Amino acid sequence: MYGTVARFRALPGKREEMLRGLKEYDSLSIDGWVVDYAFQMDGDPDEFFMVAVFKDKAAYMANADAPAQHERYLKWRALLAADPEWHDGEVVATTGGATA
Repeated sequence: MYGTVARFRALPGKREEMLRGLKEYDSLSIDGWVVDYAFQMDGDPDEFFMVAVFKDKAAYMANADAPAQHERYLKWRALLAADPEWHDGEVVATTGGATA
């Protein structure tokens, strides 16, 4: 599996709209997409970390390069204080009851 960990901050007053944008992905059919997790930080409710997992790097890159994904990203990016900080990589371990 392959994916990204992102750190980002919602614009003041845009947190709920930004979260709705993330939740819209649940209704999409994206080839190779496995799961996303978004974390809202206790110390700052406008700061988030997100983990997105795909079946492999090829599926991740195909989604990243898709025009429809770029359009979704631009709409979501307009609700953020700055560009997200992205950290891409191979999933090398999973533990616990949840599987990706």
